Amino acid sequence: MAPLVSAALAQARVVAGYSTYLDLIEESALSGKTVIATAMMGEVERCGQAIESALSGLDTLVVSGGDPGVYGMAGLVLEMLEAKGLTGTVPFEVLPGIPALAAAAALLGAPLTQDFACVSLSDLLTPWDKIEARLRGALAGDFVLVLYNPRSKKRSGLLAQALDLARDHRGPQTPVGMVRQAYRQGQEVRVCTLDRADPEAADMLTIVIVGNSQTRLVGDRMLTPRGYAGKYDLGSQA
Repeated sequence: MAPLVSAALAQARVVAGYSTYLDLIEESALSGKTVIATAMMGEVERCGQAIESALSGLDTLVVSGGDPGVYGMAGLVLEMLEAKGLTGTVPFEVLPGIPALAAAAALLGAPLTQDFACVSLSDLLTPWDKIEARLRGALAGDFVLVLYNPRSKKRSGLLAQALDLARDHRGPQTPVGMVRQAYRQGQEVRVCTLDRADPEAADMLTIVIVGNSQTRLVGDRMLTPRGYAGKYDLGSQA
């Protein structure tokens, strides 16, 4: 949790969020606050309740996992304020968090130090044909590919399809990283090559990073060079 968010949490009188994410907050940090918790698919309901709370004059915090602007609740809250005609009435502020892709990249080494594309494989709100088109575009452009929401019980085959698309554009030795629960209890970090990447190893709590044509393994870490070696003799530098 970023320091700005910790400070806002201490000040807030009402906290709204997906119950799984609320469980990650220390119980003492929620003591004495009104908590609005909903399950999966309850995003609109809890954001609506949070807006009503803010309208009543209470400092209200809507929490997300990772960063609220990266597949998080910031967009939905702002969209609902717009739909309700409240954008000039309810003060609105987004506090940056630590996105899962940044946490996963840190554990994997340095896979994102060149251009990368981020695609969610969840087809709950975006149709698969559009997701597939985005995957093809990113792979054809030789971007490092970051995959959110790679696999769930209802969408067990989409990561396998994404990896098959990657094999059409990448060599079999392309590094692939899978990080589950980055910097949380139950953290798992896996690095393999594309020809050995197992979609069964991922779930909804996993970030998958597929390297580009330049990505290589340095020991057990992924490295996508920025390009310094093309301009400098890195081995001779003190």
